Amino acid sequence: MMIGNGLQGTLLGVRAGFEGFPTALTGLLMSGYFAGFLVGSYITPKLVDRVGHIRVYAALASLSSIAVLLHVIYIDPYAWTLMRLITGFCFAGLYVTVESWLNDVSTNKTRGMLLSFYLFLTYGGVVLGQLMLNLADPRGAELFILSSILVSLALVPILLTVSPAPAVVERERLGFMEIYKISPLGVLGSMITGTIMGTLFGFEAVFAQAQGLDVKQISILLAVTYIGGTLSQIPIGRISDGMDRRYVIVACSVLSGIAALGAIYNLGGPVISLYISFTVLGIFILPLYSLLIAHANDHLRPNQMVAASSVLVMSGGIGAIFGPLLASAAMTARGPVGFLWLLTTLVSLLTIYTLYRLSRSSVSLEDQPLYVPVSQKLTSVGTAISQQAVSEELIADMTQKPSE
Repeated sequence: MMIGNGLQGTLLGVRAGFEGFPTALTGLLMSGYFAGFLVGSYITPKLVDRVGHIRVYAALASLSSIAVLLHVIYIDPYAWTLMRLITGFCFAGLYVTVESWLNDVSTNKTRGMLLSFYLFLTYGGVVLGQLMLNLADPRGAELFILSSILVSLALVPILLTVSPAPAVVERERLGFMEIYKISPLGVLGSMITGTIMGTLFGFEAVFAQAQGLDVKQISILLAVTYIGGTLSQIPIGRISDGMDRRYVIVACSVLSGIAALGAIYNLGGPVISLYISFTVLGIFILPLYSLLIAHANDHLRPNQMVAASSVLVMSGGIGAIFGPLLASAAMTARGPVGFLWLLTTLVSLLTIYTLYRLSRSSVSLEDQPLYVPVSQKLTSVGTAISQQAVSEELIADMTQKPSE
């Protein structure tokens, strides 16, 4: 599923360039995925309650597979925007199904480990999807067909499973302003980071093509970005467990900005220098969302964490919708370098706001729960799993303290 999704996202960015779509319309169609994803992550649990996990998964995988093929039949930016909206909605539902299953089979001891392995597979699938861009000419229909096949193949293990489908439990939700008052940086920081991730995931391929990279070079550039972010999640998370997490957020934001500026400096130079800059960018920019979710947990009571997941996902999702739109505007105004200047501006904004929050409050390390990696690609269900893992760890710690 993730290989097919990773291939499709990059393929559309490259193909839009070949078709001569205006940059503004490319931004619109890329935003369609994030808008559909946000809606789907909230509607799908209700559908699952009505007809069950397996039927919802089968229906959405089939619809997503069809949507991929329709891109070849209707080569039009507005039609593609609608297809991306449908694809985002479908993949949100597919994630909800998988994440519900993950939560159902996990225990207090294994939940954090399973979530980390799930995220590793998620990013690993996306990396493989980038590399599969080299299997055929993006101008043809073969890669669209391949993406459709991969998504359809993801149906097989679900439809043939002998494990009982999990029950989706409706979780209590807290209001947006309620969570904002508890953790302003958690909410606004998630929104800024969502914008950063929407810009990066939605427009990196468009930037690379506009910069003159060929298909092989584009696939490598996107792959090293994801690889860097995947490898750095745990080490950076462990560092943040030993200090006020906001200092780590500031450090990652600043280093991400330096990496983006390095990419600006290296534009027009050897492509290897661009690979290095984007590897460093991925190392420091991809863990930001996890760090901000963890920071929000630092201020939430254990019984609030799961309920807060919907607000945090909504904040990140809203930001992700605006990311490609802002990227298209920046590239229209400044050319390919506008993409990098936008990333630099966004991480600078996150740095400034985090420093402001540092001046307003402090966090006790004794009350700070352990870091759990979280991806922007997780739905509210997946984020709730991470919140549950943290809250259970906190509750266990609280029950042990009196006997100590």
